Parts: sequence; structure tokens; C-alpha cells
Amino acid sequence: MTIGERLSRVAMIPVAPVLYAQGKRLRRDTPILPPAPLPWHGSHPGPDPLRLLLLGDSTVAGVGAATQRDGLAGNLGRELGERLGRGVEWRAVGESGATSRDLLERFVDEAVSEPVDVAFLSVGANDALGLRSRAVFGRDIRLIVGQLRQMSPDCTIIMSSLPAFFRFELLPNPLKRNLYRHSRSLEAEARRIIGMTDNARMSPPPPPYTDGFFASDLFHPSAVGYRDWARFAIDDAVASGVLA
Repeated sequence: MTIGERLSRVAMIPVAPVLYAQGKRLRRDTPILPPAPLPWHGSHPGPDPLRLLLLGDSTVAGVGAATQRDGLAGNLGRELGERLGRGVEWRAVGESGATSRDLLERFVDEAVSEPVDVAFLSVGANDALGLRSRAVFGRDIRLIVGQLRQMSPDCTIIMSSLPAFFRFELLPNPLKRNLYRHSRSLEAEARRIIGMTDNARMSPPPPPYTDGFFASDLFHPSAVGYRDWARFAIDDAVASGVLA
């Protein structure tokens, strides 16, 4: 990581007025898509079912998909079941717009209310958008992982990489460039923490997004995007040996 990425918030100060104006315009002009309707739980048929928990922000809430079965939760359940030849019982906990702090304050208790075999954490995009510090974000990730481990000591923890903001056509520069730099700083801290955690894996940065990956707001994944994302995450987890 470069010094510029480590000091990513400081680097934004000279262009702060431009970033503020671009961010305000983006929020005004971008359509707001709803989360997927309830229920936020489901299953993939098969023997000896695995218990899969998803905890996170709008992607866990299924924003951009018609149902959770078409969102990240349902696609992860299918990919996990098909790769391991087992059934999967999945549930999603979180909220659109949630930061790591929001997860700790409002959603972790529900998430750890019952033991799980695999926990998938998708958070950080809103921390980057909110310019939360690297140190504070890292503290939150440690606490979230600690609570997951306390309830389910043997579970596999998978954390998604942060979005590749530099590939978001919706975002103008310098907002895109600075947001990507800050997200890399946050991701590096999360990757360091996950790397020191037993039976845990943080997905690598995603490949170029394919045609049809984004929903109509050009920010969240579509059903196609969630399918591609789930396949990428499970393929990596299996190849790395964290999922056997």
C-alpha cells in the first residue's frame, strides 16, 4: 500500500469542495432501489445442510434483485451447495446503507442469535462513501469477526472485497479516483485482520464487471451481477482451501 492510500482521507482535503458537490449531485440524480422483499431466508436442497449467514449492507439486503433468491443470499446458497454437494439453509441480516458500525450496533446480535457453519460478510462500501477512518473501520471488523467466532467457533468466515469503484461508470472524477483510493485503504486493513484470523478468507479484488452486472441504478448488482459475484467468491474460497 502506498503512503497516499494509507493517508487517503488527508489526500481528499484539497479537492473536498468538488467531491462534496459531485457527491450531492450523485445522490440527487441516482435512482433509489428498494431492498429485496421478505423473506430473507431460504434453502438449497441437499444432504447434511450447511447453515449460511450473510451479514452486511445493501448487497446483503438484495438491492437490485427482485427477490433474495436472485440476490447475493440465494446465489451464494446455490453456489455453496452445488460446489460442496450439500444442502444449504441461508439467512440474510443487514440493511441498505449500513456501515460496519451500524452492523455492530443494530444487527450483529440478530446475526449471532444461532450458530452457523459459514458466515459471509459484505461491508465497507458505505464506510468508504462516509470517509470513515481506516483505524475505526478495522476496529469494527475485528469486533464483528470476534462476535461471529464467539457464537460459532468453527465457522468459516468469508469477507467480500470492497467494490472496484474505479470501474463504476456512474461515478465522475475526481470523486471516483478518491473514493477508490480510500476504499483500498479500508480494504487493506480488513484484509490484514482477516488474514490473521483462522479459517477465514477475504475475496480478492473482483475481475472486470461483465455486461449486465449492474442494476438500473448503475451502482448495485443486478440478478446477473449477484450470480457472477457469488460464483467468484465461492470459487475463490474453495480454491484457497478455506471451504473443503
